[in-house]
Amino acid sequence: MFLWLSQALRGQFGPLNVFRYVTFRSIGAMATALLIAMVLFPWFIRLLQQKQIGQVIRDDGPQSHFSKKGTPTMGGVLLITSVALSTLLWSDLTNTFIWLALTVTLVFGILGFIDDFLKIRDRNSKGVTERQKLLTQFTTLGILFGLMYMGWFGQDLGDTRLYLPFTSAKNFAVDIGPIAYALFASVTVAGYSNAVNLTDGLDGLAIGPVMVSALTFGILCYLVGAHFGSFDVARYLLIPVVPAAHELAILMAAVVGAGIGFLWYNTYPALVFMGDVGALALGGALGMVAVFSKNELLSLIVNGLFVVEAASVALQRTWYKRTGKRILRMAPIHHHFEKLGWPEPRVTVRFWIISIMLSMVALASLKLR
Repeated sequence: MFLWLSQALRGQFGPLNVFRYVTFRSIGAMATALLIAMVLFPWFIRLLQQKQIGQVIRDDGPQSHFSKKGTPTMGGVLLITSVALSTLLWSDLTNTFIWLALTVTLVFGILGFIDDFLKIRDRNSKGVTERQKLLTQFTTLGILFGLMYMGWFGQDLGDTRLYLPFTSAKNFAVDIGPIAYALFASVTVAGYSNAVNLTDGLDGLAIGPVMVSALTFGILCYLVGAHFGSFDVARYLLIPVVPAAHELAILMAAVVGAGIGFLWYNTYPALVFMGDVGALALGGALGMVAVFSKNELLSLIVNGLFVVEAASVALQRTWYKRTGKRILRMAPIHHHFEKLGWPEPRVTVRFWIISIMLSMVALASLKLR
């Protein structure tokens, strides 16, 4: 919206030309999302308390978590609202990537809202079944990617190649075709959505790595889509060229800003939890940006912490079904470390550090091509 207004008025007021720059608008989106979250969360927490919308705790979870029962949850409603409003205010509203990424973010947020609502209503930790959750996610993504590769969105979004990290995009790209790519992209987005949801088990644990990944993807999106006159940044760095993908940096900046505002109230001991409404939506946003920026494979490093969390659950279940024994004391893996006696803040901060290190490795790939 601000970009449109600046384009209409910059002939009369020259300084408005600054709105042309994605970097400026990204900072604006981050600041706006941060301001919305910081100002409105105290009111929103009181509202959740009045409505008795409190966290339901697993009976088999760590004993230290029992004291969290009743802590306001579904804070992701305001978190995602902050992200969406800031993105719409500061991004180019003619950009297809923005609309598609926001659509998935909001649909997954609604799915998470229903899940949280059922848990609170029924006073248990079941909510929406895994089958229902996956069916909704893959149906949404299947329709979206199907229409995308049929050319419904009036923009060339049909790059079905996978680019190998740490290699030249020109020489090391594998074209898997539209059907296989649509399936792969759907698995990527749904996988990260559920992985972030699994990670959201300790105060501040999920939102920290989400912000680190969002900042990393914001940089990558800017680089794959930015160009300065005749100088093409992506071609110079030997990474995929994705025209218009640089606008997604604004969405990622909004996630960082809203995340900082949320973390102010979610840090240990948490005053509010994001709930599935926030975790599923944020994971979906990270997945969509990974796909649109052609960093599907590199995202395994950027989102490595989420990958490990999801893998720990899958391995635990598979091994238990086959042998009747557990690999970890409790899955996801952050609960395993709690069972070993690590204090919750120690687990959280160390996982943040791991996330930062993984993102640094991913960004290092830019110079190793």
